[in-house]
Formats: sequence, structure tokens, C-alpha cells
Amino acid sequence: MLWHPDHHDLFLFEIADLDDPHPDQWPAGPVAALPAASTTLGWARDYLSRSHPQLGRPGSVCPYVPASLRESRFYVGARPGVPSVAEVIDVMVRFKDWFTVLEQDREPTAAPLTAALVLFPDVSTRDAPEVIDTAQRELKPGFVSAGLMVGQFHPAPPNEPGLWNPDFRPLRSPLPLLAIRRMVANDVPFLLSEPEYAAAYRDRFGRDRVPQAHRDRFDQVLGSASKAAS
Repeated sequence: MLWHPDHHDLFLFEIADLDDPHPDQWPAGPVAALPAASTTLGWARDYLSRSHPQLGRPGSVCPYVPASLRESRFYVGARPGVPSVAEVIDVMVRFKDWFTVLEQDREPTAAPLTAALVLFPDVSTRDAPEVIDTAQRELKPGFVSAGLMVGQFHPAPPNEPGLWNPDFRPLRSPLPLLAIRRMVANDVPFLLSEPEYAAAYRDRFGRDRVPQAHRDRFDQVLGSASKAAS
């Protein structure tokens, strides 16, 4: 188990903690969060890491997760209580700053495999779209500018269609959560809604890494920003 170096109420379970838990040796916070974290790890293995008949393409629901699990770069944290949007944002900013340290504290070459899921288990399914989705929208600019992705998941589920099947809602999870990972070159479809996101991608990967299927839209988004600036 990992504890935030500056904020001692923030912790992250490692996979070994959840596969072989020792709650008799833990403080009250992690003990209370253990059932939710274990459920989430099972969901990551049984849903995110596997194919789905409605996905619309071969492979796992999230191609990123299996390698993260395999390399033990997958972490789960939890924040109890019923937070406001502002409180979720505050927690996630602190996790964001910590995440950049976690990426490098072991093998730097494995940094792109690092993923941290922060659970908000007391947020109801009814309130999740307002709390979790709103926080994610407000957090995204700061995360993207830092080269990170922040994704929302909850039972409602989020009204985000699959890339390959618009009728599929892939972001369904058993508990409300926000997930952090490093931006990768294949993320361009998620970064075309705002010029600042496309610019952050270009600055990190260059235009040549944009898949051909998205290049026209990518150029259009960046072009609209240039016209607005002029």
C-alpha cells in the first residue's frame, strides 16, 4: 500500500494488497475501502481486460488495462463520503500530482503502463452523472496539458458512446470512479473536442502520429483555433 507523501489521508492499494489483503494490519481508511477496491479490481480483470460482444472491434474493452495489471502498475484509491464537485476536483488534483511521481518511482520505461483509479463509493448512481461527469469535464484541461488522461466511470453509465459502436456505453463500472493514466498516441479520438486538447497532443506526439482516419478532423480543430487567435 502506498501513502501520499504530503496528504496522509490519501492512499493507493497495489494489486498485491487486494489479492492478499491483511486488513488487521491496516488503518481504518483502507479497511473500509477494501470491499469497493476489490470489486473494482475484479471489474478491471473481468470487464476492462476482456472482449465484449457490443464493443465493435476485437480485443479488450480497454487495451491499456491488461498490461497495467500484468506489470503491477495498477493502483486503486478511494475517497469516502458524498463529495461535492469541488471536493472531487480537489482530491483528483492531489492524486494527479502524486501520479507523476508514481510513474517514475520504479522503472521509468514502464511509466506509460501506470494507472490509478480513485473510487468515490458513496456517490449514488443517481448523483454520479452530476458529480463524476462534471468533475471530469472540469479536470480534463489540466490533466491533458500535463500529458495525462482522466476518465469517468460509474453505474449510470456515462453517456459516452463507444468509438466503434455508438450504441455501446463502455464506461459502465460497478462504482463511481475517476481513472488517471498517461496520454498515448492512440488517444487522439478523445482529444478532438477542444483545440487545446488537440494542441497538447500535437506538442507531445506531433501530427504524424495522428491516425489517418482522424487527421482531417485533427487539422480542422487546430485550424479553428488558429483562426480564432487571428
